[in-house]
Amino acid sequence: MKTIKSFLVILILLVLVTSDSFAQNMYRIHEDVVKPSHIMEYEAVVNEMLALVKKHNIQDTNWITSSTINSHYLFISPLKNMAELDKPSFISELVEKEGSEKIMALFNRMDKCYDTELDYIISLDEELTYMPGGISQTIEGENFREFHYIYLAPENRAVVKEKMKAIKALYESKNSKTYYRVYKSGFGTDGEFYMVAIAAKDAEDMAAKGKANQELFGEEGQNVMWEMYSNVLKYEKMEAEMRPDLAYSPK
Repeated sequence: MKTIKSFLVILILLVLVTSDSFAQNMYRIHEDVVKPSHIMEYEAVVNEMLALVKKHNIQDTNWITSSTINSHYLFISPLKNMAELDKPSFISELVEKEGSEKIMALFNRMDKCYDTELDYIISLDEELTYMPGGISQTIEGENFREFHYIYLAPENRAVVKEKMKAIKALYESKNSKTYYRVYKSGFGTDGEFYMVAIAAKDAEDMAAKGKANQELFGEEGQNVMWEMYSNVLKYEKMEAEMRPDLAYSPK
């Protein structure tokens, strides 16, 4: 009986998690952790692959790309539902059109450029996102990014979300000009986290936005932020750049 009850609890939790994921915009991330000494070779291979995808105008795929300061390359594709994961990838179409020998040779060259590749899912949390003019992942003229990873323990899940809501309310009340998107970790991620993405023109512009926010929020802002950070497991910040040159969208 105890085993059956445990199974039912797990089943209910899975249903709740799945329902929450489908209520938001999901994204599939393929992440290559590229060796610093192989960055140029890696990008050359990606551009060759991209040229082939464009040549055949492959329809059933699209992605935006970001590269971090520590040479992680993230290929971000929208995901309508989990069933899409079972569909053949665009690679199978490339093999059909260009031949397996050519495509496999391309990916063999790419594989030499990294020792680790990851695949996971994150979801855009519109409730926590602050973009008054409308949500967009790509902002014209602002390709510089800061990714703030806020890791949380399951026991603090509810309280951290409430603190994140309080931060958004502060931004709204002060009419902050620094906008951000919030993503929630999902299937395949390393731990549970929120990822806050902030866009700017460059590092200097990002620093200016941060200084303007400090002056705008004052001590009130420090207190609200501390209430959130005092309940998290750990925090990491990563600088990155959006790479339109490595993105793809069919015509």
